[in-house]
Amino acid sequence: MGRKTWVMLENNPEVMNQLAGKLGLSSDLSFYDVWSLDEPELLAHIPRPALALLVILPFTPAWDKDRQAEDAGKGDYEGHGPDEPVIWFKQTIGNACGSIGFLHCAINGPAAEYIKPDSDLDKIRRDAIPLKMEERAEMLYNSIPFEHAHKSCVQLGDTAPSSKEHMGQHFVAFVKANGRLWELEGSRKGPLDRGALGDDEDILSPKALDLGLRRVIRLEQEAGGKDLRFSCIALSRKA
Repeated sequence: MGRKTWVMLENNPEVMNQLAGKLGLSSDLSFYDVWSLDEPELLAHIPRPALALLVILPFTPAWDKDRQAEDAGKGDYEGHGPDEPVIWFKQTIGNACGSIGFLHCAINGPAAEYIKPDSDLDKIRRDAIPLKMEERAEMLYNSIPFEHAHKSCVQLGDTAPSSKEHMGQHFVAFVKANGRLWELEGSRKGPLDRGALGDDEDILSPKALDLGLRRVIRLEQEAGGKDLRFSCIALSRKA
């Protein structure tokens, strides 16, 4: 029997807000389109501070080379328990990168304070904390509420649903937790600490963008690539 492969979710606020509601994130938070990284007037609709970014990026050769260099020599991720700085999931379900990206946004940093008590999201978070990497991945793999929530969202969005493996693009979450910028993706060797952020620097601040999303964009530019096309949404408190 092969591993589970789901239909890939689209990265837009409608989809992720429905997923959030299904799993039990308070409606006091919402995802918003990020239309620009550089033009303040195109970010003015997003309440600040922004708590997390969820980005889908093309898997370019330059980014692949950088990822391989970063991950080379790393052993299995050992983080677990209440002192783990962020909760990270290894992805073992095909095409679940969007819903796992949502989890990384919702269960880390200040967003976790908005999880409804005794909700499916609350249970996933509590169950994950004491588990090591493989056991945590297995817990999520076998979570029926997580699967049902994902599948309830696949018909939303602007593109036709497909269960074909999407090797050409990756979902990445950027989260501010404990004064650090974290890059979280289930196909890496673990969470990536991208550096310190000040109390007044949220996930859309120039420093956070430079340490995070713009870093990937620069990799492509320095390799002589064309403009990097990506989709980005931000999780924030409703105004």
